[in-house]
Amino acid sequence: LILREKQPFTVFLTGEIAKVIADNPIFSALDRSLVSFVEIELDSPFKILEEVTATLFSVPGKVPLFLEEGEVVTDLEGEQTVGVQVSSGSRNFFYIPGCAKLTDDIKDRLRGASLIFFDGTVFDNEEMLKAAVGNKTGARMGHMAMSGSDGSIKGLSNLGIGRKVYIHINNTNPVWRKESSERLEVEAAGWEIGYDGMEIKA
Repeated sequence: LILREKQPFTVFLTGEIAKVIADNPIFSALDRSLVSFVEIELDSPFKILEEVTATLFSVPGKVPLFLEEGEVVTDLEGEQTVGVQVSSGSRNFFYIPGCAKLTDDIKDRLRGASLIFFDGTVFDNEEMLKAAVGNKTGARMGHMAMSGSDGSIKGLSNLGIGRKVYIHINNTNPVWRKESSERLEVEAAGWEIGYDGMEIKA
């Protein structure tokens, strides 16, 4: 968010997140005469460009860190964590930067997709603990690991997806090292690692 400059833009958000923002005074720094907030219902396509629509859909996840209270449920399905399907005519891609687990609904949505951008936060569920840089697992943060029997590599391997790109990658994730065994494993499974300035042309 641009908090000080007078630059117009639109924020598309779910009703639940709209309430979170309304309760947070930091967002009052945005000039509402320039910045519009548009509440979007799940599974309802809306236009973002003249010939481009987007559809938000629920993804298992958790509330933001600053809203955590008591025992935290990390795989809630509602409006707090969403994926986006972007479509233009018969072409589309999916953007899912946070995902606690793969449900049958998500698999059905992604089946046969030509392109997905998917949550690559951690390679191993316990990598932050092993590196002694944090006290949480990937699952506790609401993110599934790339590897393992419940990981995204295996979970998304037989859905006929054309191109798969990992995004939202934590700095502890060894796939950043191009010669690491983890990076080689990811690439051997047909995945790409997203990077700053990456462009994909249809």
